[in-house]
Amino acid sequence: MLPRILSVTAGIIAGLTILVLGLAVIAILVTYPRLPSLDVLTDYRPKIPLRVYTQDKVLIGEFGEERRSFTKIGDVPQLMKQAVLSAEDERFYQHGGIDYIGVMRAAVGNIVSGRTHSGASTITMQVAKNFFLSSEKTFTRKFNEALLAFKIEHTLSKDQILELYFNQIYLGQRAYGFSAAAQAYFGRPLQSLSVAEMAMLAGLPKAPSSYNPVVNPERAKLRQAYVLRRMHELRYITAEQYAAARSEPLRLAAANQDTSLPAQYVAEMVRQAMYERYKDGAYTEGFRVFTTIDSRHQQWAFDALRAGLMDYDSRQPYRGPESFVDLSKVEDADLEETLDETLAAVRDSGNMQPGVVLSASPSAVSVYLRGGRTLQIRGRGLAFARSALSERVTPVQRIRRGAVIRIVEQGGNAGIVQMPTVEGAFVAMDSANGAIRSLVGGFDFNRSSFNHVTQAMRQPGSTFKPFVYSAALDRGFTPSTMINDAPISVDPQTIGGQRWEPKNDDGKYAGMITMRRALALSKNLVSIRILMSIGTDFGQQYVQRFGFESKNIPAYLTMALGAGQASPLQMAEGYAVFANGGYRTRGYFIDRIEDSSGRLLARTEPAVAGRNAAQAIDPRNAYIVSNLLKDVVRYGTANRATALGRGDISGKTGTTNNFRDAWFAGFTPSLVAVTWVGFDQPRSLGRYGYGGTAALPIWINYMNNALKGVPDIELPPPPGIVVRPGAGLRGNDEYYMEEFQRTNPALSINNRGTVPGSGNVTPDETVPEEEAAPAGDAVENVKELLF
Repeated sequence: MLPRILSVTAGIIAGLTILVLGLAVIAILVTYPRLPSLDVLTDYRPKIPLRVYTQDKVLIGEFGEERRSFTKIGDVPQLMKQAVLSAEDERFYQHGGIDYIGVMRAAVGNIVSGRTHSGASTITMQVAKNFFLSSEKTFTRKFNEALLAFKIEHTLSKDQILELYFNQIYLGQRAYGFSAAAQAYFGRPLQSLSVAEMAMLAGLPKAPSSYNPVVNPERAKLRQAYVLRRMHELRYITAEQYAAARSEPLRLAAANQDTSLPAQYVAEMVRQAMYERYKDGAYTEGFRVFTTIDSRHQQWAFDALRAGLMDYDSRQPYRGPESFVDLSKVEDADLEETLDETLAAVRDSGNMQPGVVLSASPSAVSVYLRGGRTLQIRGRGLAFARSALSERVTPVQRIRRGAVIRIVEQGGNAGIVQMPTVEGAFVAMDSANGAIRSLVGGFDFNRSSFNHVTQAMRQPGSTFKPFVYSAALDRGFTPSTMINDAPISVDPQTIGGQRWEPKNDDGKYAGMITMRRALALSKNLVSIRILMSIGTDFGQQYVQRFGFESKNIPAYLTMALGAGQASPLQMAEGYAVFANGGYRTRGYFIDRIEDSSGRLLARTEPAVAGRNAAQAIDPRNAYIVSNLLKDVVRYGTANRATALGRGDISGKTGTTNNFRDAWFAGFTPSLVAVTWVGFDQPRSLGRYGYGGTAALPIWINYMNNALKGVPDIELPPPPGIVVRPGAGLRGNDEYYMEEFQRTNPALSINNRGTVPGSGNVTPDETVPEEEAAPAGDAVENVKELLF
């Protein structure tokens, strides 16, 4: 009886097996032809983001929904491949798409554990899923995945499959592929990672969200340890390498910074330009844009501007903590998590770290920083914010438990600082062709993406005077022309306006003074008289040669004091005309555009001084103005710049009415740089808001680095210049155009110091002021206003 039962049972099993196999064959025959084409694999075109670089190939920006960086499998380090195979598919090069041994091992493991925790998916199966299938856990999806794996294995080589996997797999932090993940997590290329870092990345495919070292460092370390153990067991690494990797500390790139070089304003300018040209394709086609920015100059500019703005702000009262978090109801066990969540929502700003106050007293403040570090601040570190430690201030202004404050650590010391409310801009460019070497559009791009270099239209104040002086030279003035620095009154009754009585900033007047000395001391009344003589209409037309638009420079007498509007970039372009010998060059920031394979798509062909750039002004005019501006540095309002110890620096300070804007524009024959300081909503900078005190130090700080090792250049006078030895300031030579050597040409102004109504000033016009250095021995005012 028993043999018969066994025979029947065996028959049933055999029949069922045949039936299952038959159904499987039918399913395969029906499903296989319907599988998707593998064209997407054989012609793989990943969505590669737009990447922006400096001219010396430093990455400064990346734009796209996905971080990707296609890497050929031959360029992937061998240890990186071995780490991934150890973690995901150790028999990858032996199986044909499905690892039957791995399936059996996974099945046994699942039975023993009583739950499903291993699916035995091979790398080929993961490629099939990532490219063609959803992530739903159904039999149909797994069946299609297996069939696709077979198809892929019969179409592509093992290295091709591995290459697809290495570039397509999602690894968290918006990173797709291991090269992109290396940059996202460690800020370095794949080839420079350590064994420990490779193992960390190799552990991510299993569950990127769970093993993300940024979010879950402890779980990530556990997964890393497993990968390292498997690499050691498979003899990919030695016992010494294994031990060293296990003990290596985790060093992640800054989680809130995409690049290490602070050039976000430049990167955003490139993004906008690329989108205008390529639309949405700009973010997926893998374009590589190389800018004109020099990474060293950019860092110097960034550091100089921030230092200058922080120095200005340090002279203002401490305004109190940035925000507060209520820690009174937080359990001790949850405290660290709460603090980390609070700080995760606050961005770093350069070296200004955010921290949460744990305790505070007049003598010490305990601050929790990112990474679980606690810092004790005492003594001088409390000096700036000491007022906020008093019980007398309001709770909103007081540094107390739960306050979010800013900390700067330097040289082993730490101090409380604050984010400046004042803004600034800095731009430097090659005067010969307009290539922008550095550009910083504000204190912190993450706080405000408004680019003050290109978008801020502000009154240039006395930095505009050199353009008026240049116009005067064109009309026959000379540096030796005597001009009366005396009070003047403009009465535009004929246009229904009001009397205008401009003054020098210090209220002092020098009487008859040479044009050269007047510019060095930034005399307002002299500039106005010059413009009266040449005419406001001519002045407005003339300054357009430097790139200024007539709509922004109204034809009024206030033009002489810089009452129009200009951006820092426009000012740099204007000053470049003086620096390069009179040629009009335009600032540009994109050198070339390449596709993802490095093929050149476009290159900027700039106008170059002396070659193909338009001649804006007479080279002799440019030379003389440059020489006049050297005396502004040597003897005038920009005298601080002599600290650089050079003889080839020209420049001009600028301070507008009520100290709303502080400027300095300066140059050597090869490099022009302009800096501006002010508030977004114009208001007074106060007594520290002169161009010579707020803006000039920033310029000096930058140039101290930029000109290091650069020879001092003394350009010879161009043809047509007459030199009179000893006729200039302090016994220096004086320069004249051949046809204009008369000291005082005849000019048409009445002799009473009153200018009748002529449309030269408008009611309610904001009139800039300028700081004035001591005038020296005053010259007795003469009755005649004729020069």
